[in-house]
Amino acid sequence: MTKTEEPAQNSCAPTYQCRLSLSTRTINHLADLLRRHLKAIRSRWRILPPGKIAVIVLAVLRHDQRLADMAGGNNVSESTVRRWRDELIGLLAAQAPRLDRALKKIARQGGRWS
Repeated sequence: MTKTEEPAQNSCAPTYQCRLSLSTRTINHLADLLRRHLKAIRSRWRILPPGKIAVIVLAVLRHDQRLADMAGGNNVSESTVRRWRDELIGLLAAQAPRLDRALKKIARQGGRWS
């Protein structure tokens, strides 16, 4: 018997499914952000549709899934999943108000937060 690093012939990697409890609204919001961004940068295509990319990125962020695991399960490279994650985080961050502006708004309204 010899040791080998090669997979057995005609074998496939085992996969598993998990439940990702997110609303359709959340997934659609992220997918729409990506669609608008792709249109703005005149990107012709991505290997997966924006809705699928949104689900992959949300799984990475929500369940701390390893990038390599998500990549292998979706037939893309780990660097592609990392790029999608970083891109969508940037798109979400661009929508968030700046902290200094949010604090000034709260102060103007005479509110306090705890």
